[in-house]
Amino acid sequence: MSQFYNDSIFWVDVDKIEPNPHQPRHGFSEIELQSLAESIRQYGVLQALVVTRKEFEKPDGGLGVLYELIAGERRLRASKLAGLTQVPVLIKTGDDSDLMKLELSIIENIQREDLNPVDRARAFERLANEFNFKHHIIAGKIGKSREYVSNSLRLLALPQFILDSLGQGKITEGHTRPLLMLSDRPDEQTVLFKEITFKKLTVREAEGIARRIAYDKVRKKELAIDPEIIELEEKLREALGTRVQIERREVGGKIMIDFFSSDDLRSLLDLLESNASKSPNETLNRFEEENPISEEEAGSLLDDKPAKEEGNDEGDLYSVRNFSI
Repeated sequence: MSQFYNDSIFWVDVDKIEPNPHQPRHGFSEIELQSLAESIRQYGVLQALVVTRKEFEKPDGGLGVLYELIAGERRLRASKLAGLTQVPVLIKTGDDSDLMKLELSIIENIQREDLNPVDRARAFERLANEFNFKHHIIAGKIGKSREYVSNSLRLLALPQFILDSLGQGKITEGHTRPLLMLSDRPDEQTVLFKEITFKKLTVREAEGIARRIAYDKVRKKELAIDPEIIELEEKLREALGTRVQIERREVGGKIMIDFFSSDDLRSLLDLLESNASKSPNETLNRFEEENPISEEEAGSLLDDKPAKEEGNDEGDLYSVRNFSI
């Protein structure tokens, strides 16, 4: 087991500390760094950084020393912002391999909960790919369950634009579950992602939509013999601007229309009311425009009167025999 050099804290120039090339964390909030820098100005660095010591030969033949950071990059950056020239460090001796540096950096960040879900997943991926660690071994090193590690790695199956949004905190890790359900349907996945971001859907709402989409996929296979229902659903979706599902029963059926807010519901009601308020003549004219008929068809319709009716005069029109109960 590696030990710290004399278990002592040393003060080292910040200019002599190189960043950790295996640092799993890539995003540092400027606001958080400024806040930490202000705290360091007042109280100093309360927790020592962890470094390894590297000696090198100078051009003049002398011996120089550099330190490579293992843990504490956020504190180092904030110390520089605060104007410190030296920071307290613990010098790690013994194993200074890439594995040790990556492992300690991951553990420190996870213990402090400083890694966003994407950086965490990529760090786990490096441990698995570069060092051949199984999921249960990674879990044991960070004090988490194997499922925690496996679920983190699954995030990397998402498109890059979704990972960017997750890393920036625009969506939560919970939102990725319904998005991963649609991995085999990239178009639907993109639409759901946009709805999550623009309509501020909750995780539960997003999961409900993903389940319905998955159900629709199975349902459309079952309805392959009845394409009319699918066609009508598509037309209603285009007209209403939201998801619509038609469920046919032995007698009649029902239509389910999705909405996500009160504004959405009011928009749907306004649309339905505007259609209902149109005059019968306007509806008839629109039907005729969409379903034109030829002159020959029009003539046949006009002549489509029974022969015996043609012989009736105006007096026969009101005859009792023309009425029935």
